[in-house]
Amino acid sequence: MSRVVLAASDDDLARRISAAADGDVHVLPDGRLPGDPARLFEQLTDGEIPEVLLIGPGAPASDVLTLAARLDVQCPGISVVLIARPEPELWQAAMRAGIRDLLEPGADVEEFRAAIERAALAAAGRRRALRPLEDTARYTGRVITVASPKGGVGKTTVATNLAIGLTSSAPQSTVLVDLDVQFGDVASALSLVPEHTLPDAVHGPASQDTMVLKTFLTGHPSGLYAVCGSESPAQGDTVSAADVTRLLTSLAREFRYVVVDTAPGLSEQTLAALDRATDVVMLSSMDVPGVRGLRKELDVLRELCMIPAGRHVVMNFADPKGGLSVRDVETTIGTGVDVVLPRSSAVPASTNQGVPLLQSGGRDPMTKELRRLVSRFAATPLVSPSRYRAKHRAAS
Repeated sequence: MSRVVLAASDDDLARRISAAADGDVHVLPDGRLPGDPARLFEQLTDGEIPEVLLIGPGAPASDVLTLAARLDVQCPGISVVLIARPEPELWQAAMRAGIRDLLEPGADVEEFRAAIERAALAAAGRRRALRPLEDTARYTGRVITVASPKGGVGKTTVATNLAIGLTSSAPQSTVLVDLDVQFGDVASALSLVPEHTLPDAVHGPASQDTMVLKTFLTGHPSGLYAVCGSESPAQGDTVSAADVTRLLTSLAREFRYVVVDTAPGLSEQTLAALDRATDVVMLSSMDVPGVRGLRKELDVLRELCMIPAGRHVVMNFADPKGGLSVRDVETTIGTGVDVVLPRSSAVPASTNQGVPLLQSGGRDPMTKELRRLVSRFAATPLVSPSRYRAKHRAAS
């Protein structure tokens, strides 16, 4: 991947930037600049993280500032350079958003070259500063809640595969919580026989000490940890919303990724998980009842202001013969669809065997789309220094 990425530019600007970067530049296709770093990185074909992101004058200032502010928090090893007329108000807003430099659109090749070198040095400095923290500090991890208004739409399938996929990029630092308190089946989906379950994790000594809590988790051969569902509905009913909040807060301090599989609808436990979430995967089957239910749930969550910035809409059981298109779904729910999972004959066998598709390594279309879903999270939160290109290594 190019160490320099250029967005929202015209052909003339792209030529000057390419000359300034000695051809080591990746130009993003035309289109609206995404406000979410995950959507930006989806446009980078090989998934490598750039050192410098240049944004041309073709993007609205509000979009640029939103993206830059999120990159400054999620990926501080990337320097953002804005190409626009340097008006005083824009300068102030750009500095607040963490933008490294601001250049005139008419700047020559040497000015762009100098700006790229400054930005690359700044990125290298920030990566150096972050390395000790990445080695020794605890995280406040990313809490990813998988939710749906209806049952039978594949929440557990999606949650378990998402957790397995994230484990491959963060082994020993991903945990899956079965929050279907009455009828959760994460243990079955992962072929686990837990010694401790969700009620054990939220009551007694495990609720008071994170070191004790970790001993109540169930290990999976992949390196994933799990908080498995209760053994009976009666035991599950002892888990309150406050218990859920406390559990997810504790786990987020110890794990990079906390994936939460919820019960259908908006129970008090699910609402607590949504309130604690940094991301929510809104899942529905691709049929009229499922899509209408999803629209209602989104409306309720909007009214409650409980949709986090990281919102990912996923449609399951997509079938070209079903009569619904992605455009139909987007029109109904009033927002875009991020991932479409096709109906697959491999899923029932995977469920019955307790081996998620991403663990078995199949190559069917469902597995490919599940990997796309995983990449929305694995690409952005914590960037390993080894993913940066060796160019300008002397500067770092």
